[in-house]
Amino acid sequence: MAIMGVHDAMDVLGGKWKISIITCLLFGPRRYSEILRDVSGISGKVLSRELKELEINVLIERSVSESAPISVTYSLTEYGESVTPVITVLSGWGQEHRSTIKAKR
Repeated sequence: MAIMGVHDAMDVLGGKWKISIITCLLFGPRRYSEILRDVSGISGKVLSRELKELEINVLIERSVSESAPISVTYSLTEYGESVTPVITVLSGWGQEHRSTIKAKR
């Protein structure tokens, strides 16, 4: 059933921050501090938890450089990039919704 697919997708992508983190990573690999800066309003503790969940669900990968100082970067996996059309549709709908609400006021 379609409802189960929506349930599964929301289980992985739901919440306040996951879509924003994925959208941030659509622009390329980012270090933790860059994601923290770019995703306005997220706390460090929540970002760490969300990154771990996205990694468990194979949407992002964590890369640790061997150079000194050690650098950790996060990037979308090929599978994670498959969420791009969903984000594009959500973005379009969000812009349309914002215009509709403004027009009603």
